[in-house]
Amino acid sequence: MKTSDLNRRKLLKFGIMSLGAFVGNILLPSPVKAAALSLSLVARGELLPPDHNGVRLPAGFTSRIVAHSGQNLFGYTWHAAPDGGATFTSPEGGWVYVSNSELENQAGGVGALRFNARGELVDAYSILSQTNLNCAGGQTPWQTWLSCEETDNGQVWECDPFGHKPAQVRSSLGLFKHEAVAVDTRDKRLYLTEDQSNGCFYRYIARSFDIAGNPNLDDGILEVAEVIEGSNGAVRWHALADPSATTMPTRRQVPARTAFDGGEGIWYHQGIVYFTTKGDDRVWAYDVQQQRLSIFYDAGLYHSPVLTGVDNITGNTAGELLVAEDGGNMQIVVLSGGNVLPLLQVVGHERSEIAGPALSPDGSCLYFSSQRGKTGKSEDGVTFEITGPF
Repeated sequence: MKTSDLNRRKLLKFGIMSLGAFVGNILLPSPVKAAALSLSLVARGELLPPDHNGVRLPAGFTSRIVAHSGQNLFGYTWHAAPDGGATFTSPEGGWVYVSNSELENQAGGVGALRFNARGELVDAYSILSQTNLNCAGGQTPWQTWLSCEETDNGQVWECDPFGHKPAQVRSSLGLFKHEAVAVDTRDKRLYLTEDQSNGCFYRYIARSFDIAGNPNLDDGILEVAEVIEGSNGAVRWHALADPSATTMPTRRQVPARTAFDGGEGIWYHQGIVYFTTKGDDRVWAYDVQQQRLSIFYDAGLYHSPVLTGVDNITGNTAGELLVAEDGGNMQIVVLSGGNVLPLLQVVGHERSEIAGPALSPDGSCLYFSSQRGKTGKSEDGVTFEITGPF
């Protein structure tokens, strides 16, 4: 049986239809579509030959390396295996880029790079240490970083990107092979992915909120998604009886749950939660109001897909998605308006993966890491900054 036939049968099992090979911005509100047309990154042109840092970029963009694993920066040794990341606006101007360290044996954690308003690197420090396989995570609207441990009993740690407050475990978010988190900024619900071949898609609903209206991450209900067969993607949510997984893994507690093949990055934008699954090279889109899931991108529907090895995901204010490749062609690829085109490519890092893509708060810079650099070893990670007409 052809791969395309297998894919179609999988879609039909749940009544989920991919709108062509790629649904583009069809799920986005019309104002976002208009913004995407005027600000589209796919209009930046073809990639030029590699620059002095080995990065292929469109005309007008430049790269610099801001950190190497093992490098001493302001007294902090930049961590090995840099993975998921995000940026935060500094109160005094400038911004902070945080980056997970995907090391095991209590050697993981999160490091931070602080830039001033001129974009100059002025500080580096740790905001979490002695944890395991901190893979991806997610940024919150209340300006914290949720760092996820990708282990069987992995936890979510809430971190202060500015390093003033100690990190705290958020046990109500469950114990499982956490990958990434996204926050619905309107309803203040959290959505989580699980990096297992039979992993699940989770939702957290807080029971209480602080005076600013932010959800209590220690008092809530963790749910797992079921895509109802024959419903054209309708999702039913089931509360987990034991999020702490003392009786059995969370992904097995609800027989009706739907399995996803290797959940990876996740991103929320204007009522849609996007997430990637590496086992089938797909990007999914969950409409939080309609509670309906569809396939946004499926590499299996292309003869020669531009985007493979889907992993971390982020987006810009225009609603375009930037998807990092774990393997593939070591690219960050833009999905926008029906287009699937590379924004950049790192050359000579074939044994690595692109991780932690994040735009600066003002949209002028893009940060990401090559987790294992040119050698394929975790101690040789490289963290980049891209500037240009974003």
